[in-house]
Amino acid sequence: MKIGEFSKQEVLGISRKAYEQGDAKFEIIAGKCALLVIDMQDEFVKPHWSPDWVPEATRQVPRIKNLIEHCRSKNIPVIYTIYSNTNNYLDRPISGKFMPGRYYDLDIDFSQFFVNSRIWHEIAPRESEIVIKKSSYGAFYDTPLETILKNMEKDTVIICGTVTNFCCGATARQGYERSFRVVVGSDVCSTDDPRMQEPELQVLRKGFARVLTAEEIIKALT
Repeated sequence: MKIGEFSKQEVLGISRKAYEQGDAKFEIIAGKCALLVIDMQDEFVKPHWSPDWVPEATRQVPRIKNLIEHCRSKNIPVIYTIYSNTNNYLDRPISGKFMPGRYYDLDIDFSQFFVNSRIWHEIAPRESEIVIKKSSYGAFYDTPLETILKNMEKDTVIICGTVTNFCCGATARQGYERSFRVVVGSDVCSTDDPRMQEPELQVLRKGFARVLTAEEIIKALT
């Protein structure tokens, strides 16, 4: 096919194939990987506690725990992130307060949430594992994560946690933009609205990451 001969239907088919079937062409090398466990904290995981509870995150805990334990067994660093009070809340995008996802219309006391955030007890970090406090969606934004990964000589990040189309997706994009190889676990990342899961995974699959199941990730690491 020559340049200039692509029909509208052909380019649509090419695009859709990348969204639905694309697979980034890089090898997953266990010794170059770090596992990022994104925001698996009480506000998102503890059932019925907060308006930000993600039921699917709670359901995925056993699968995430299995992935964590496998990485530990392979000496792959496990790095956790939490969204919490940092620098009196002065270090975050000021436009965030205008976003409807803050649920300001709910008549509840929000002061107890995202302050001293705690990682869900079933997947608690070991004393030697790093926990990064972040002030916005992506784990690379205004944090030492990139420096930590480079000092560990890791060029690949495996992402699990919540929420797929916010913190996980933002972290994947930021990692890609910093030249990391990014792997996203399709069944160890969760959304607050299941309708948003596959569309976000399709975007990540086409342009930012390898999207694999937890079983596929474990197989690649083994």
